[in-house]
This record gives sequence, C-alpha cells and structure tokens, in this order.
Amino acid sequence: MTYTAGDRERWVAEDPAHKRADRDDFARDRARLVHSASLRRLSAKTQVLQPGSDDFIRNRLTHSLEVAQIGREFGAALGCDADVVDTACLAHDLGHPPFGHNGETALNAIASEIGGFEGNAQTLRILTRLEPKRFHADGRPAGLNLTRASLDATTKYPWARGESPSPTPKFGVYAGDLPVFEWFREGAPAGQRAFEAEVMDWSDDVAYSVHDVEDAIASGRLDPRLLRSGVDVDAVLDVATATYATDLSRDALGEALERILATDTLPTAYASTRADLAHLKDMTSRLIGRFVQAVEVATRERHGWGELVRHEADLVVPDATRAECAVLKATAAHFVMNVVERVELMAGERDVVADLVAAYRHDPTRLDPELRADHDAAVDDGDALRVVIDQVASLTDVRALHLHRQWC
Repeated sequence: MTYTAGDRERWVAEDPAHKRADRDDFARDRARLVHSASLRRLSAKTQVLQPGSDDFIRNRLTHSLEVAQIGREFGAALGCDADVVDTACLAHDLGHPPFGHNGETALNAIASEIGGFEGNAQTLRILTRLEPKRFHADGRPAGLNLTRASLDATTKYPWARGESPSPTPKFGVYAGDLPVFEWFREGAPAGQRAFEAEVMDWSDDVAYSVHDVEDAIASGRLDPRLLRSGVDVDAVLDVATATYATDLSRDALGEALERILATDTLPTAYASTRADLAHLKDMTSRLIGRFVQAVEVATRERHGWGELVRHEADLVVPDATRAECAVLKATAAHFVMNVVERVELMAGERDVVADLVAAYRHDPTRLDPELRADHDAAVDDGDALRVVIDQVASLTDVRALHLHRQWC
C-alpha cells in the first residue's frame, strides 16, 4: 500500500494560491509545524529538568528535534513518507504544559469534571484548533489544517477518554474535538494506531531513554559506577517493573541491564573531560542504533520489504529490546526524577499550575487575546474552564513562574 489522495486531504479545502507547486503536501505539513508558535514554546518547557537549570540538558524542543531526526530516518527505512513521520515527531509533545508531565498531572486533576487533561489530546487540539493558520468558512479555527495522514501519525492514542482497547488513562481526543478526529480516522480500525504513529512513539522512547541517561551523567546526577552497584541496580529494577515494563519479569529486566553494561557503551566513570563527553556521545549513538536496528529487523521479518504505511502494518518491538529501553528510563527516573529534592520541587510546580488556573478564572481579562475571545464565546462554565486550561497549558515554564510571581 502507498499513500492515497485521501491521505493528503485537509480538514478545510484550501485556495490553490496558498500552495506552492514545488512542495509536496506532507512537506508543507512539516513546514507549517516548524513555523508554529507552539513548537517554539517547547524551547522553554521542561523535559526532565527545568530549562535554565543546566547548560547541557535537553528541553522539550531539543528533545523533539532529536526524536524527529531518529524517526525520519527510521520511518524512511520502513517505507513511510519521511515528512509524515518527521511532522509527527516534531508535534508529539506540543500539548505538554509547563513543567512537563508534572504540570499535566496538575491540570488533569483540575479538569477532572470536564473530561480531564491529557498532553496528547491537547496536541490534537493545538494542531486542529488553537494554532492559527486556517479557518472554516463560518469563521471557526481549523488550526494548521494538516493532512489526514499527518494528523493520524501524530495521534499516539487514537481513542477518547475511557475508550482505550486496553487499560490506560491515556487518550488522544477531547469530546469537543471529536469531529476532526472522526474525519481523519475514517476507515481506520478502532483503537489501532497508524504505523507512522508507532514509528514516532518508538523514536520517542529511544530518544528519551538514552538522552535522559546522558543528561543525568553529564550533569553529575548519575555516577555511572553506581549502575554496577547492587543496591542501586535493585532500585532501578524496582522502578522499571513498577512503571516502565509492568508485563516483563524482574529477571528479564535485570538481564537487559546486564546486556547493556556488557556492550561497554556506558562509561565506567565520568570526570567531565572533553574525552568523557565524547564517550557519552558515542554511547548515545550506539544505543540509539542498537534499539532502532533491532525493531527494524523484527518488523521487516514480519511484514517483508514493501512500503509500510497507515494501518497496513504494525511495528514489532522485541521484548528484549523493550526491556533494555525500560531499564534506561528507570535509571533516569531513579537518579534524577525520584530524588527527594526533585519530588519537593515538583510539588511546588503543581501549586504554581493550580494557582495560575485560579488567577485566570478570577480575572479572564488576563487571558491572551485569542483565548479571551474563546472565553467570551463559552456556552457554560465547563467550556470557560477548558479555555483557561488551554491558556495555562500553553505557557512556558519561564512565563508560568513569572506570572505566578506577579499574581500569586
């Protein structure tokens, strides 16, 4: 199967004058995203640690660029359109609020009575409604007006809240955004992700599992010698089994860590020298290559060598590879995210988010102009709260903290 004319359709028909004959539809999707304000804001949003806390660590934008670099080549090797996968990778974190998943937790609690908050559903809302680019004939916003294929590729969880095919709190669309969701999912098997979305998701897993460990070592938060210490290894495996690979055995995860250590990719010590930094970069390259190649080989063994697109195939991730990725995620969580001082900081971040929601609800004139218009048009208190959630979710860490100092 290849991409069809229907895959290139947009939510709103466009005047041909807006098009350039020398640009493909999918490439145009990527260009629209690259020039969006929502993508730029990711440069000041938390990946693991707040931007500005260290000159080396990643933020949401640099992470997204790295995911896109992995996904573009990985997807092309499997027969996907590289621009479709690139767009999905660049867009996958657009819906993250200030303070990353921690801010997401705070907003989800506040929005519990109006359908909750989910970063992936917020991404779809940004792409199809909030980011200004195109409008319907009746004046309703149409967001960036991407193609069906690009929107489907960006949707990691193609179901509404509570409708997932397996137990998970994750979902990809709010009730108010179902019309566009149903449009680009027309004909797709219920609950089945697009192949390009699976490529994006694995590229994301690979990027943050490897890069978060790199950041932890480079910033001095992880002494790599501890990965050969029984006490710390036990703690890492506890996190892996509880959070990142609940269906895999502890023995399988322990063996996965042993395999990674046996490759000699992880440094045995780190003293911040230029040679040490070079070793770290070599570690990331080798581990990314290891994880991507294993999945490419397994997927080709199942599906053969044709083009793999949309809903005609599924990505095959061997359990052994998934286990290796999971123990790296758990390593970063144990040594960086779960330390006492970080847990205390995260509690303060959630308070900032809650206080800002209260401040905007108390005085909606503080909303950004385009969102103030949405608030004025709200038909009930639930719609008005959703607009406030849109506003707070759009804030960078820096702006959120600045406004909190001013108002709270």
